[in-house]
Amino acid sequence: MSSDWKDALAALKGNMPNDNTPDNGTVPSTESTHRQETSQQMPLTVLLDRKGRKGKTATIIEGFKADDTTVAETARILKQKIGTGGSSRGGEILLQGDWRERAATLLRDMGYKVRTI
Repeated sequence: MSSDWKDALAALKGNMPNDNTPDNGTVPSTESTHRQETSQQMPLTVLLDRKGRKGKTATIIEGFKADDTTVAETARILKQKIGTGGSSRGGEILLQGDWRERAATLLRDMGYKVRTI
């Protein structure tokens, strides 16, 4: 009796369209899929700021509508790839120095829409 539901499931699986899942049985992580879906919706602004920093330049990336953990993870990746310090809070990422072009390129590679000011 236990093989009946397995046979029915196998028949249904054979009728379903191919969804490009790997043959080894692993399923792509939903975190990266979720990041791609949310990143398509939010246009980010990359700008340079000196106010309130004693003349030191800082690259600000604003416009995130995702949760703080996604913003913090994106900031961590940017800081590692650029090799600079920074922080993330309140839906913004701050990178120390003028990294507008490099940050915009990396964000586009991650799937975000970016506008540089």
